Amino acid sequence: MKEITPQEVQQLLAEKQQIHLIDVRETDEVESGKIPGVTHIPLGLLEFKLQDLDKATPYIMVCRSGGRSGRAVQLLEDYGYQATNMVGGMMSWDGEIE
Repeated sequence: MKEITPQEVQQLLAEKQQIHLIDVRETDEVESGKIPGVTHIPLGLLEFKLQDLDKATPYIMVCRSGGRSGRAVQLLEDYGYQATNMVGGMMSWDGEIE
């Protein structure tokens, strides 16, 4: 499984790189703060939202600590998508939130 650190994600955002973040936390968790520009798809709904994603687009998966996003990466890879897990999740994020 490909992994990326929160600091590497922050660097990509600072460099204005076009990245596609998907937050798989539950709605109440996201309401407490999320990375600006992130797409919210709770893990339980991800399989039903695959038609909204592009197999040619690499995604970075985010959750609270990295566990659920790891499962999300595995799910996406099983269906032929490109995905990377942000290790440590939002617990390790010290960048901007909205």
